[in-house]
Amino acid sequence: MLYRFALSAALALAATAAFAQSDYPSKSVTMVVPFPPGGVADITARPVAEAMGRYLKQAVVVENKAGAGGGVGMSYVAKAKPDGYTLLLALSSISIIPEADKILGRDPMFTLKQLVPIARFTADPTVLAVRADSPWKSAKDMIEAAKKAPGSIPYGSSGNYGTMHVPMEMLTASANTKMLHVPYTGAGPAVVALLGGSVDALSTGPSSVMGQVKAGKIRVLATWGESRLAALPEVPTLKELGYDAQFAQWTGLFVPAGTPPEVIAKLREAAKFVVNDETFKGALGKVDTPVQYLDAPQFQAYWDHDAKKLAEAVQKIGKVE
Repeated sequence: MLYRFALSAALALAATAAFAQSDYPSKSVTMVVPFPPGGVADITARPVAEAMGRYLKQAVVVENKAGAGGGVGMSYVAKAKPDGYTLLLALSSISIIPEADKILGRDPMFTLKQLVPIARFTADPTVLAVRADSPWKSAKDMIEAAKKAPGSIPYGSSGNYGTMHVPMEMLTASANTKMLHVPYTGAGPAVVALLGGSVDALSTGPSSVMGQVKAGKIRVLATWGESRLAALPEVPTLKELGYDAQFAQWTGLFVPAGTPPEVIAKLREAAKFVVNDETFKGALGKVDTPVQYLDAPQFQAYWDHDAKKLAEAVQKIGKVE
């Protein structure tokens, strides 16, 4: 009798658990953006969240958790309960931060194994941006000025070892010169600093500056891409100019490791819905950013390769105080 009761209770519990997973989500979902508003991650996250919410039939709320070049928000999600209710919309800097922690000799904020990829949405190369009134009309002009006064030209970034810092260090290393790194909490504040004259240049995702480019306030001198951007066909790549500096600032969705397979499958379905959604595509189209979707298996392979390349770049940069 006791055995039958225990068996019935176990079956009921299993059925309840299975129902809870198949019923996901039963409440609102939080999408953490580890940077302030105004940057590439935030610009992508908001239309992703809106479209995903329509598919999941629950609100997907964007929460900005900035700090440590994105490390604060990424660490928060890596350590969150793996139930599908805390998501991460990250940039390629997710691969850089753990390696930077090693270089600096400190305990890692998180490890890559603590996060599971769901989908990649975009993968734009960063662009070299200056104010429209800058005396530099080309990347060569800027590099020549930097060589005349090494370490004196300030450039902004989203933080040490972030996706705006690493590409600039790649460029200055290839050009055999130095510039003055001025870190901010995200791309949004860095762009404001550029417009306000606090810094003279920056490397950022195109979506962060395209509005200012169209308004005639910012000029793009070059890109870190393998080929020219469709939105800026007249702008050369650094590769064309003879510099060994390529860098893609991609955006991707992640969940904590240990998230149930059924929940991951539902989120993959939602991500696929997002990239085919006309409202989402229209939002990215406004900032001249094409959708470059990869589902989880393909994204994992891409991430593995990219993480290895970025780890090598961080090792070359070395310790930054």
